[in-house]
Amino acid sequence: MNRKVLSLFLLILFVSVPFCWGKSGDKRIKLDNPDSWTLVFIPDIQNYSKYTRNQPILDLMLAWIESHIDSLHIKLVMCPGDLVEYNDWIVNNNDGNVPSNDQWKFVARAFDRLNGKVPYILATGNHDYSYTLDGKKAFSQYRHYITSNRNVLNQRYLRQTAPDCEGYMTMENAAFEMKMPDQKNYLFLSLEYAPRDTVMRWANNVVKLPEYKDDRIVLLTHSYIRANNEYVTGKQGMISPSYVSDNIFRRAGVGLEDGNSGKDIWEKLVRPNNIELVLCGHIMGKGFRQDKNISGQNVYQMLFDAQSEGGGHRNGNGGDGWLRVLEFFPDGKTVKVKTFSPLFDCSPSTRHLSTRTDKENEFTFVFDK
Repeated sequence: MNRKVLSLFLLILFVSVPFCWGKSGDKRIKLDNPDSWTLVFIPDIQNYSKYTRNQPILDLMLAWIESHIDSLHIKLVMCPGDLVEYNDWIVNNNDGNVPSNDQWKFVARAFDRLNGKVPYILATGNHDYSYTLDGKKAFSQYRHYITSNRNVLNQRYLRQTAPDCEGYMTMENAAFEMKMPDQKNYLFLSLEYAPRDTVMRWANNVVKLPEYKDDRIVLLTHSYIRANNEYVTGKQGMISPSYVSDNIFRRAGVGLEDGNSGKDIWEKLVRPNNIELVLCGHIMGKGFRQDKNISGQNVYQMLFDAQSEGGGHRNGNGGDGWLRVLEFFPDGKTVKVKTFSPLFDCSPSTRHLSTRTDKENEFTFVFDK
């Protein structure tokens, strides 16, 4: 299937979304308990953003979320970053056919579908920054497109922010507090890719505030654990200034001078505090680990990244539409993770592929309290 035909197919599929699921949504993925609420986790999206042919798949995923807000009791949508392929490139190459500014515009426009309907928290990944030659974050266009006033629900739940690498207050580092149907307060903390030391100090101060001492704290950050369940260690890599050769962007890997690894985040922020769940992306695959924090409380940590599914980074469709639905049961402790593709689900011929139920893709964990 050539790219023009594929793009036309996806456009027709996107237009037909309401007919796929209807007002109340399909029943192929449903709540195990009718009184549960859900969090939808969308993995790294840069391979949707960078190709016009792939963008309709992200649109379809968000349309599916919109049509299931009521039936699945969706209370929050989260994405661990890599919203775009490059923060500021203007040269065409085969790492995408959409310039950076237009990738950012697409992401903002795509999530607009959820505005006023459900809050969403979008972290930043390594691809969402430009870097200096001496290994520092220079800037991100995030603050121009992912703004707190874009979705009234984001603004409603936003409690804390920290300056970005240019000194602007943005949602790159932010905390949101929500009371969920289980009557428990949740603090959702979102940190930039390879958070700077100043950000780590800010995050430590936030989670120690007395007003959050009884909250369940969930951390969202880009790079944390690998698909082998080990923590990401060492100096975090950056996308250095690049050049085009053979129609491909070439770049040297340079380590960030002021960036904390997944292991650092565990040791400096998660282990010493009452963070109970960590969600991340960055590394293709899936991972899950359970550790004890300094108080002996279980901490659950999940990686999910599908960006190279569906044909790979350059020749694929962006990730086959995979996402995860985390069902939080009314007991306030039990969480069931389900892996689902609205893309496969929308066609009767592929619907049987739309759920993954092996133990690495569908599983349950239980908070201590």
